[in-house]
Amino acid sequence: MYIVNSAQMRELDRRTIEDIGIPSAALMENAGRAIAEEIISLCRKRRGFREDGHEVGGGGRGEGYSGLIRGDAALELDNPEHEHWLILAGKGNNGGDGLVAARYLREAGIGVTVVYALPPEQLQGDALLQREAALALGIPMLVHGRDAVDYGACTGIVDALLGTGAHGEPRGAYADMIAAANASGKTIVSADIPSGVNADTGEVSQLCIAARLTVCLAFLKRGLTQYPGAEAAGEVVVRSIGIPSELCSQQEGLAFLLTEGTLRGRLRVDTARRRSPDGHKGTYGHVLVAAGSPRMSGAGLLCSRAALRAGSGLVTWALPAPLLPHMAGAAPEIMLAPAADGDWDEASAESVLGLAESRDVLAIGPGLGRFDGDGRWLRSLWEGAECPLVVDADALNMLADCEDMASWTGRKADTVLTPHPGEMARLAGLSTKEIQRDRMAAAVHYAAAHQVTLVLKGARTIIAAPNGTAYVNMTGNAGMATGGSGDVLTGIIGALLAQGLTGPQAAAYGVYLHGLAGETAAERRGHMSSLIAGDLIEAL
Repeated sequence: MYIVNSAQMRELDRRTIEDIGIPSAALMENAGRAIAEEIISLCRKRRGFREDGHEVGGGGRGEGYSGLIRGDAALELDNPEHEHWLILAGKGNNGGDGLVAARYLREAGIGVTVVYALPPEQLQGDALLQREAALALGIPMLVHGRDAVDYGACTGIVDALLGTGAHGEPRGAYADMIAAANASGKTIVSADIPSGVNADTGEVSQLCIAARLTVCLAFLKRGLTQYPGAEAAGEVVVRSIGIPSELCSQQEGLAFLLTEGTLRGRLRVDTARRRSPDGHKGTYGHVLVAAGSPRMSGAGLLCSRAALRAGSGLVTWALPAPLLPHMAGAAPEIMLAPAADGDWDEASAESVLGLAESRDVLAIGPGLGRFDGDGRWLRSLWEGAECPLVVDADALNMLADCEDMASWTGRKADTVLTPHPGEMARLAGLSTKEIQRDRMAAAVHYAAAHQVTLVLKGARTIIAAPNGTAYVNMTGNAGMATGGSGDVLTGIIGALLAQGLTGPQAAAYGVYLHGLAGETAAERRGHMSSLIAGDLIEAL
């Protein structure tokens, strides 16, 4: 599923109208009908009614039977007179979509009243045409500030106030109507995007619609994939309105919702994880994990165990020699290799590079801690390791402090960075708040600038490839916000790289599997709050 920003959506609209020749009025008609159909479906679910259509006539199956006649099931609702919806309409195309929806809801027998934010005489273009059509049909119309509006008397509200082009805080009538709609306690359905949500970043205004359902039109908007916009949107359903999807593929800066279909189709990942009948442990790669310290030994153990569970044939854990006796036997499947005489130091880079020569992937960072010369240690591995590299945790903080990174020799093998928002902020030289304000832009910019695959962790993790393509993951749950969860992800990605996946493939599939493991583990535990990192490994 494509994900677009507001500028891309405007260009897609323009090309559809001007190059393809589909009239803008047709797109608005399709949009309004889609909104109405989803409202009717919501009403059915809310009232416990079935979703299928109703047979009309042709009830017999005897001699002379000639089939069934069906009504337009998408626009049918039992006892529609029990529903009355307020359509909150702005002056732009979003308001026009709401007016079309009002017509279709009325056609289904549902009571509707349009409430304009501004005098309807201010409408222009296609929205003006829809106002005239609604007026001709006798649909009741009120104007905010001029007429009394009883928000408590309706059964639902359509938010068609502000569309994807809106920026800044809602003001005047728009602010008043958003506040009144939220205060009503009624079910709210937003047209395309909730009013008050930034379509590009997911930021929300102080006054923002809290929708039960958002009917996203044509393509998924970036702002609906990231919090807090995702929370304001409620359930999101994407409906086609006639804009050809092939136009999306011709744009730069593509983004996709990460689904199994995306993994199989676009990323060419074998999600069945098939293994050759005559394969052996060497077939599935050897991961070297350089991680752990006396204070955080568990991080290296979690990372190494996760690499094994994710399918790597062999895993070696490079760790400080003093740790080795304590870790021996903790996971007998893992090979241990002392890489530093005491704690980690700059000189230990040579030992790690020696071990990496016969391994397929190097994963560094979990539980390392910081030490004198750690920046030079990291540079040695960055420039000296010829295999794919996964950089996490303390190694990311080392990287953030390396002001001379621009002079480093570029890596030929895949490099995957896995920062959480705080680490991403240090890498980018920004505040965590600035990163969270526009997560996708931050991830895409860094990945392209440094030619790495970047995994920006958190709710709706973003995977950004070096070519500017991004993926938004939907698997997982809040219970995964627990110590060690990121170490597990590093091990998974390392294992997938060792099995021959590219950086973007391994990062995307690794994040997807990591989230699925969190969902499975939560089911086993009975509640997501009980999750610990080890549960994720056992659920892989």
